[in-house]
Amino acid sequence: MASRDDREVILIAERDRHVRELQEFFLTRAGFAVEFADDGEMALDAARRLIPRAVVCEILLPKMDGLALCRRLKGDASTRGIAVIVFSILSAGTRAHEAGADAFLRKPIIESTFLATIRETAAAKHLTLMEHQK
Repeated sequence: MASRDDREVILIAERDRHVRELQEFFLTRAGFAVEFADDGEMALDAARRLIPRAVVCEILLPKMDGLALCRRLKGDASTRGIAVIVFSILSAGTRAHEAGADAFLRKPIIESTFLATIRETAAAKHLTLMEHQK
């Protein structure tokens, strides 16, 4: 198994402990390293520090909601290349995309959809960055 340093990092900003545990289980089993943030401000700081492959955030975060977090990540040159996936119980796909989200997932969590969305979104974002660097 790859060491933590060799695995791509996914940053999770989620309030619900049970959802966090499922996300961590699915992601680590799929070979990702997982970091958590308890609120939007912590997620923004962690994203700037870690530059993860993707940020998965719910909308209803304390201190800075997930949509504001998304706008801040996409508005910062150092973090705009990070794939952002908004994951919510709210029917807010349009608002998430307007905030700059690369993808929107509606709860409850479904492992295959969750992992496929992270992989596809992160890969597409990575390809886009490579194109812009040419």
